[in-house]
Amino acid sequence: MCGVLSSIASRCGFLLRYKIWNSCSRALTAMMYVDSAVLDFTERLCRRFQTWTGRTNVWLAFQLTNLSIVVYFAWVAVLYWLSGMLALRVFVALFCGGVFFVLTRTIFKVSIEASETQAYRRVAKGLRNPRRIRDAQLRIAFLTLSVLLAWPLWFAYVALGLRFMLMTEALAVLTTAVLYLLACDPLPPCEAKAWAWIRGLAPSRSASADIPVD
Repeated sequence: MCGVLSSIASRCGFLLRYKIWNSCSRALTAMMYVDSAVLDFTERLCRRFQTWTGRTNVWLAFQLTNLSIVVYFAWVAVLYWLSGMLALRVFVALFCGGVFFVLTRTIFKVSIEASETQAYRRVAKGLRNPRRIRDAQLRIAFLTLSVLLAWPLWFAYVALGLRFMLMTEALAVLTTAVLYLLACDPLPPCEAKAWAWIRGLAPSRSASADIPVD
């Protein structure tokens, strides 16, 4: 009798684990489709932005990274000011110093021009961005975090008056945007349409100024 019960229990446990694994697999597959759609849409926007301004997705990613760094240190300053514990303030100060040291060794060490040149070489060889697959799980995690935390953090900001909660959501959104921008592929170097349009207006204005007035 005990053997029959243990066999039934093991089968039920196997079915339960299989259903959980199947549900997680379906959810992950759906999120992969969402990630691919968001990435393709971001790439189209970046390429259109490049055709008009000549600036690539790498340039946009660097600008948003600088903005996220400013928001991060502002968030840390607010947290440091709100905390009354000396140990917490020391920990925040040391942590910020460590983050700044890592930034000087990673992001601030490579220039935008070098990153753009590397992206152009990869595009010229017909290769896709390896970050599309390598950072897929990280992008999905931050995208899910940005969506799920939007309403609770906004409620905490409006109802409780916690301003640093809004900065937390801004950091998550900026990090998600940077991850998607870095996974895009730029177009080959091309002339900006906006600058060509502005230069095209200059001769017409000078010609109209040279017309004698009776």
